[in-house]
Amino acid sequence: MSITTMRVHAVLATAACVLAGAATTAVPAVASAAQHPAAVTAQAAGGTAPACINRTVHNNQEGGMDAYIRNFCGKTMRVKVIVDSWWDSDCHTMKNHTGWLFRTVGGSYHKTVVC
Repeated sequence: MSITTMRVHAVLATAACVLAGAATTAVPAVASAAQHPAAVTAQAAGGTAPACINRTVHNNQEGGMDAYIRNFCGKTMRVKVIVDSWWDSDCHTMKNHTGWLFRTVGGSYHKTVVC
């Protein structure tokens, strides 16, 4: 067998393994999306946090903002504050009935999303 033939076989074997791996990992994601399409879409897109996440926001005239976020969802939630013209918060894990103050020195509040 020539070196060229061995290289072609190696490339074809690698491609087959990659395709087989992609096929097996895609099936559970499709099945999950079919079972709960709204939940998957909201989490994947970082959708707006539900109403049970209470937001008290103050945008300062000179720039910056204070956002006091409280969780009344009955379960632990992960949320992130999106700020216009400034850095967003990190994803913050909040247990039920807890609050969190996020403050910036620039930008203005845009929204709170799940993450």
